[in-house]
Parts: sequence; C-alpha cells; structure tokens
Amino acid sequence: MKIHHEGTTFLVAAGLFLSFLCLYIYLVVEQRWPFWLSVVVSVVLLGIAFNFYRSPRRIHGKPTDGLVLASADGHIVAIEEVDEPEVLGGRCLMISTFMSLFNVHAQWVPVAGKVTYVRHHRGNLYAAYVPKSSTENERSTVEIVTPEGHHIVVRQIAGAMARRIETYLREGETCAIDDQLGFIKLGSRVDIFLPLGSKPLVDLDEPVTGNVTVLAELPPRETSK
Repeated sequence: MKIHHEGTTFLVAAGLFLSFLCLYIYLVVEQRWPFWLSVVVSVVLLGIAFNFYRSPRRIHGKPTDGLVLASADGHIVAIEEVDEPEVLGGRCLMISTFMSLFNVHAQWVPVAGKVTYVRHHRGNLYAAYVPKSSTENERSTVEIVTPEGHHIVVRQIAGAMARRIETYLREGETCAIDDQLGFIKLGSRVDIFLPLGSKPLVDLDEPVTGNVTVLAELPPRETSK
C-alpha cells in the first residue's frame, strides 16, 4: 500500500510517539494488561491513520471526452442547481461528494484542460455535509476550462475536523485526467460545479470513487453557459 506524501511526517511522528508510550507503560506499570491495551489501541490508531493517508495509483484508461469524473472517494450528498458567484457568476449544476474519515483523501482532476483560477479562502469549520460549508468553510476553489470551452469549478472544502487543504494545481498550467488535484486532511467535501444542461450520471447517496466514477456528461458546447 502506497502512502501519500502528505502523511509521511505525521505517520512517522505518530509511530514514534505511540511506540515510546507503549515502552513507557511497559517499564513503569507493573501489571502487563495496561501495556497490551496500549499496544492494541496504538495498532488500531495507526491502522486508521495509514488507511486515511493511503494513495492508490489510479489510471482511468477510458475515453473521457464530454465526461466529468469524480474528484474524490465518498458518497454523493447533493445534486442541485445553485448560484456560484465566486467564479462562474450564475446558475450551474453542483454535484457534491462527502468524504468520511475512512475514505481516501486525495483528490483527482475531474476534467482535462487549462487551470484559469486557483484561490484559497479561510473560513469556519462546519460539518462538511452541511450545505453552508460550501461557502463559509475553509476552502480552495479551482477553475478548469476544457478544450471545448466548458468552465468547470472544483471546490475542496474542509470539514469540522479538517485543518489543512493542499491544492497542487496552479493558474496557467494544463491538467489531465489521472493527475492529482490535491489533498484534504480529515473529514471533508468536494463540490463540482458544471454548466447547466449537464446530465448527472450518479444518484444521491451513491458511493463514488475518485478518478473512476463518471459523475456527469457535459452538454454540447453551443448549449452550455
């Protein structure tokens, strides 16, 4: 299992801390059950941490023209028309994926194209499944313009437990399917904003897999906004 580089320092530090804690309990406490309990708890905690920071190598391997892939692992919590004033300045289709603590927390690029906008915003730490988290939480917003001229916005949103968002894309560069977009630490959410006329290919509460599941089909260019 490959570990994401975002988690290397934390996992090493956590492993050393828990190892020294178990050793301390072994040397100081005469009874052995506290030591074995600390070992079991440490193994469970490290297992959860390794699961969180795993970084699967995913290659979509299929044609993606006119399609939008899921950016994140999780399940769909919203499919609705909304206003997106920050970048698009109007109505659009939003598809939101909520990531639990047990999902992979790397994000992938949903469409190939040119990165035209990247902004990070500080904010609150509401639970990521709450609708207002999309506009009020700590977040990072990226716009990608496809070769056909579709404007796609991806928003990484921190949840109640999340404390850091990493975005790897930069304005002016090109991105491709299979590229990683970023990483969010602990529970979080990803919103993808699409032009009106896009056809959702997922349902509410459906589990999705980043860089694997097809979220939507984009409209013909002449009918998109």
